[in-house]
Amino acid sequence: MTDSFPPPSIELDPLEGVRGARKLLAVGGGRGGVGKSLIAQNLAVYFAQLGKSVALVDCDPTGTNMHTQFGLSAATHPPPYEGGPEELLKSFIATSVPGLSILPGPHDAIEPPLQLRAGRKSRWLARMRALPVDYLVIDVGPGHAHLALDVMLAADFAICVTVPEPPAIEATYRFVRAAYRRRLRRALIKDRFRLSLVDRAIKEIGKLPSPLELIRSLTKIDKNLAELAWAEAQRMHLYLAVNQTRVRTDLDLATSMSALCRRHYGISLDELGWVENDDTVWLSVRRKKPLLVDSPTSKAARNIERIARRVAALTAAKQDYREQPPPAPLDTPDHYTALGIGRSSNDEEIRRAFKRQRDVYVTGGLATASLLDDLELEGAQARIDEAHDTLLDPVRRRAYDLSTFPEDVAPAQSSSIPRPALAAEQLMLQGELSREIGPDTEFTGALLRKVRESQGIELVEIASRTKISRSHLVALEEEAYGGLPAIVYVRGFVTELAKYLRLDPAQVQRTYLRRMREKNAS
Repeated sequence: MTDSFPPPSIELDPLEGVRGARKLLAVGGGRGGVGKSLIAQNLAVYFAQLGKSVALVDCDPTGTNMHTQFGLSAATHPPPYEGGPEELLKSFIATSVPGLSILPGPHDAIEPPLQLRAGRKSRWLARMRALPVDYLVIDVGPGHAHLALDVMLAADFAICVTVPEPPAIEATYRFVRAAYRRRLRRALIKDRFRLSLVDRAIKEIGKLPSPLELIRSLTKIDKNLAELAWAEAQRMHLYLAVNQTRVRTDLDLATSMSALCRRHYGISLDELGWVENDDTVWLSVRRKKPLLVDSPTSKAARNIERIARRVAALTAAKQDYREQPPPAPLDTPDHYTALGIGRSSNDEEIRRAFKRQRDVYVTGGLATASLLDDLELEGAQARIDEAHDTLLDPVRRRAYDLSTFPEDVAPAQSSSIPRPALAAEQLMLQGELSREIGPDTEFTGALLRKVRESQGIELVEIASRTKISRSHLVALEEEAYGGLPAIVYVRGFVTELAKYLRLDPAQVQRTYLRRMREKNAS
């Protein structure tokens, strides 16, 4: 038995919401080679560095080689998966990261272990959940085979990883459709009659359908079954991380895919963040070390830390998933929904929303790859144009509101897509900052970044408003003084940044510049 785990005699608390309860995190979804192992490994390292006990499981059937990233040798035979938690613990190998142990995959096995076949997966997952650890992180691997789907659907926190390339995005949407079909079939496993109705509807559609497409088809067959199918869609919750981003539009991909998935599938695929393309990732692989250990200050490592922080904030927050009524079979969004705004939105909000939606539904856009065919894309573009033209004309807008909405219905608030990961991260950071910032606080670059992230503000937004270049803002946060101009200009930069972040400009300027002079003098 390894030293990385508490003794197996510890009594496990069965309540999920109790502080310190174990969490199962699964990383998978879609195409291979997009960075699922990178995210899984470093999530595990992050939580272990926080002092948590973490178990990392390599469950990738196509390439079980996560052990190499920790400088470990390949297992010469399949580890003994059978037995209870005590037996499973014997299969884990301690890593160089305190508190983190890894269960290597059957690297050279001729046949996959029995527990990964057919009806044994649920028992294997139950034994994994019984491990006395704070976090269990499973690298599911690519594809949408039953093993990958079952592990992701069983997880407390399921993360899909993609890259800004059409094949990877197509594979992600396919995974979401396959996961929903698997979930719905499992919900009806004891109701053979209604399960046969679902299978018949899918056969009539002739392809792996989107959730809303299937629900609308079921509405024609059995309304109660359609409502159950919609309820299952509402209970299904996935998260999305985009790896290897290079340009500004790549950073918006997760936001766009999240909005599109909710609108066209009825499924929550909430954005977690992105990881920039960074050669330090390649170098860490060559050195056989996790990125957060080998290059913790690299931009990719900081991106992954932010994703991990959002995961921590979300797992600590109480989620509230409210079920919605089933959609109409031929549901067409109204003008406000088409733009992602509320009925009380003003002209400037309408213009900004129009530009945002046009960027999402642009012909040849990444986010819509495989989601919509050419005819559907043209229809979506036409609806956006019509919504823009109608809502910016006061007379047409009034006539539209009178004809579309009952007079007794109050104006709706903003119908923009929620961003739970960002909201949870902001709440967590705001709580920490309330204890850290006082009249004697020294403002460092890291603290300024934390304040900015607690307000959900991106550097590009500050750059556009203050006219300070993004490169200079990055240098301020990273305290890369060699990338900054003369101190007289830095004083102005810091003052404008403090004003934008609603901080005391005098205190920020005084403490930051003092720190800068001391470091330059040393």
